[in-house]
Amino acid sequence: MDDLVAFLRARLDEDEQAAHATEWCAATRGFSGWGAQRIGDDTWEVRSHGAVLAANLEQGDVEHIGRHDPARVPREILAHRTTVDQYDIALGAPAATDQAAYWRGHTETLRDVCLRIAAVHADQPDHMEAWRP
Repeated sequence: MDDLVAFLRARLDEDEQAAHATEWCAATRGFSGWGAQRIGDDTWEVRSHGAVLAANLEQGDVEHIGRHDPARVPREILAHRTTVDQYDIALGAPAATDQAAYWRGHTETLRDVCLRIAAVHADQPDHMEAWRP
């Protein structure tokens, strides 16, 4: 297995495990949204399924949570996994075929996308400097 593929699969596994281990994601699993309510002049409370998930937030925090709704995390992981899997398949495509040029271009494009996904995890000790886009 390609080192980049292995690295990305390990990070996606970690992200998925962390997401499923939190009360925040557990409370929002299967929920396509969240609710926020102002509880003071400059403070908000975020709720999901009747549970208070966060309180005393400023409006900027609430907007950030809304844009990064926990229900989005599993979908984002799945999208990245699909890209990594396609790259892994392209790496194994036979070079001596009528479509060799297509597979070379496809593989290079997918590698570029995977490098950008890996850049998010550049702080990991097993991230390689050569992967920086």
